[in-house]
Amino acid sequence: MFKRRTPRSWAAAFREFLWPRSGWARAASYVGKRVRRIPDTPEKIARGVFAGVFTAFTPFYGFHFITSVIVAVIVRGNIIAALLATFFGNPLPYFPIGVVSLQTGYFLLGGREPPSSGEVESGLFASFAGAGADLWANFMAVFTPDRADWTRLAHFWDTVFLPYLVGGIGPGLLA
Repeated sequence: MFKRRTPRSWAAAFREFLWPRSGWARAASYVGKRVRRIPDTPEKIARGVFAGVFTAFTPFYGFHFITSVIVAVIVRGNIIAALLATFFGNPLPYFPIGVVSLQTGYFLLGGREPPSSGEVESGLFASFAGAGADLWANFMAVFTPDRADWTRLAHFWDTVFLPYLVGGIGPGLLA
C-alpha cells in the first residue's frame, strides 16, 4: 500500500539521505514544528532541555542518550526534549566543551597542574590510546594466561576522566 511505484536505487536513497529533495530548510522546519508540539508543560520541556544540554558536558561519550534520560527522570523533565537537546554536543562544540571541562576540573581538584597546551595534545591522545589498549589487553587476558594490568587505565582516570567529569558539572549547569 505504501510502496513506491518505482523503487529507488541504493545510490538515490543515499543521495536523498545526504541532501533531501525538498532541502534541509524544509526538514529543519518540520523538526521545529514537531518540537513545538511536544505534549508537555513548558516547565517539563525546559527541564528536559536542561538534562540534554547538561549531559553534553559529561565524558560519557556513546552514552549521552542514556545519561540524558536518567537525568531527565531525576529532574522530572521531558524525555523527548532531553534526547533532542543532547545534539547540543555535536562534533563542533565538543573540543571547546572538553577544554573548558578539563581546565575547570583541574582547577576544582586542586593541586593538579593542567598540562601545557603541547602536553595536552600528546598526553591526552596518549591517555586515550593507553586506556583503550589496557581495556583490550585485559579483555583478552580473560581468555589467555596473561595477567590484567590496569596501569594506563588508572592514569587515564586520574588525568582525563575524573577532571572532565568534575569540571563538566559547572559549565553544564551554566549552559
